[in-house]
Amino acid sequence: MSNMLLVLCCLLATNGVANGFAVYPTSKQHSTAAFSTSLRSEPPVSPPASPSSSLERNPDVDGTDEWELDCYSRPVLVGGKKLWEVLITDSSGSFRVCETLPSNKVNSKELRRVVEEAIEKAEVKPSIIRFFRGAMFNMINIALSDVDAVAKPSRCTFSLAGWIEERNRNVYPNMEGYRKNMAAGGPRASFLDVRTPVKLPDALRGEKYAFVSLPLAEFREGGGVTKDNFGVGKLCPVDLELPADAFVQGVVVITSRAKSLASWLAGTELAGFKCDLRKRTLVMETDIDNQYLMAKLNDVQRAEGMAFEEGKDMLGGLHFLSVQCDDDSDPDGFWLLKEVPDGLL
Repeated sequence: MSNMLLVLCCLLATNGVANGFAVYPTSKQHSTAAFSTSLRSEPPVSPPASPSSSLERNPDVDGTDEWELDCYSRPVLVGGKKLWEVLITDSSGSFRVCETLPSNKVNSKELRRVVEEAIEKAEVKPSIIRFFRGAMFNMINIALSDVDAVAKPSRCTFSLAGWIEERNRNVYPNMEGYRKNMAAGGPRASFLDVRTPVKLPDALRGEKYAFVSLPLAEFREGGGVTKDNFGVGKLCPVDLELPADAFVQGVVVITSRAKSLASWLAGTELAGFKCDLRKRTLVMETDIDNQYLMAKLNDVQRAEGMAFEEGKDMLGGLHFLSVQCDDDSDPDGFWLLKEVPDGLL
């Protein structure tokens, strides 16, 4: 039995899966720590009067064919108009492209040009390009329609989200024309979220599951969680600056249909899990804005859900899902996930 499974089994025994809640009908691991000294600190700069483009490479990680893209305005005014940027990276963060666009050239044609130029210079060409902004869906979709890669609306843009957060902290506030009131707000309040989770297909409903946790060290180099000891799934990058003694919160699903559920999840862009404490529900989120109702929570489960959310907040949204046929088996599916902050959406 793997180290990961030993820990999970111990935690399941402690939490008592039998007392858990039933479902109601209703990669290689990469670090996001330091790109390089210059990228980590990104010195204060003033936005240029004319468009500019930069390409940075991280020689310490291998490139991937899964790219991540954002095209959006930033909290900076240039000549009285918003600064627009195109940001492109890959899932490992092996490179970063940043190109500014004049506000009168924010269109699919210009975006396609930026993407095609990035592909031309790339050491690893993309097969998938993910983007998370629903507000820019049409323009990005049109821009990527003639590019030789699959466009995927998805919140699984972990490297990109971390980069944008870095720029929000270290770059834009030091730019001439920065406007704090234009910066993205905090997390969206649950009472403003009018989305209604839909039912999972009958054949995919779990039978039991529990809130558990694993040491963060298990996800670091030399830890017990590797692609060798689970079936399908994905491991998002882990920030090396997170405390080594921390615990990552997670959800374990126990179901006789574990392979079917894991395969179905592998076909989605699994974004994460949230406990809506006001509505007393556990919700699974996929793609840009899809939601699935996993369970309703009683008082005890609501308290566990509160601890789950607090643990996520302490690690910047990091959490995991494990899908198993029983508590003695290796996972048929395992995902290490990190929420895209609502303030970025």
